[in-house]
Amino acid sequence: MTRRFLITGGIFGMLAVIFGAFGAHGLKSVLDAETLNSFETGVKYQMYHALLFIALANFGKIQTTILYWFFCIGVIFFSGSIYLLSLDQLAGLDLSSIALVTPLGGAFLIVGWTLLIFKAFRLNYQ
Repeated sequence: MTRRFLITGGIFGMLAVIFGAFGAHGLKSVLDAETLNSFETGVKYQMYHALLFIALANFGKIQTTILYWFFCIGVIFFSGSIYLLSLDQLAGLDLSSIALVTPLGGAFLIVGWTLLIFKAFRLNYQ
């Protein structure tokens, strides 16, 4: 499980840097400030959770399988839908129908963090 967390954290982190640079340099002149801010929110949340994956890889005392899936699905739904919604005008598509995926992804992230808190309370440090 440690390897899976490290690889996922690395992939999410790498993509967050790539998407962040793309937003700062490639999208700055084509998106309005509000849309660019939304895109950057997706990047921030993706990077926060990339770092969380790397941190959780070092927590051998916490059963992390369920956390892995809640955080993975949450990042993909939350950040992924924000990216798509931010870029739909550029692609000439109407992706407004996926707008409900963003709060669903947020809910997955919140449940993941809640489970992490409960698991932390159950740890026995001596």
